[in-house]
Amino acid sequence: MTPDSPTLADVQAQVDEWISTIGVRYFSELTNMAILTEEVGELARIMARRYGDQSEKPSDAGRDLGDEMADVLWVLAALANQTGVDLSAAFRRNLDKKTQRDADRHRNNPKLQ
Repeated sequence: MTPDSPTLADVQAQVDEWISTIGVRYFSELTNMAILTEEVGELARIMARRYGDQSEKPSDAGRDLGDEMADVLWVLAALANQTGVDLSAAFRRNLDKKTQRDADRHRNNPKLQ
């Protein structure tokens, strides 16, 4: 692992280490699912106002988009840890699935031309 470029396995390990030492213990899976939903909502709010049609509120203007994305990644890694999901392996399988399923789909989509 390099500090500037952690792998998904590194992220999962770092989240586990932090929760085990500083966070005391994992919240329940259901609580973490609710927290993940909340964090995605915060990200969506900034995206809608910064890149969408809504005007950005002064209270949102200084919000760090990367920090909001990292919050989502953090809770997702915690959920993966507590449910036994290896995000690296799951990502590889998902990429393979998408590559096989969508090999020509997007290239042949007239909406993307």
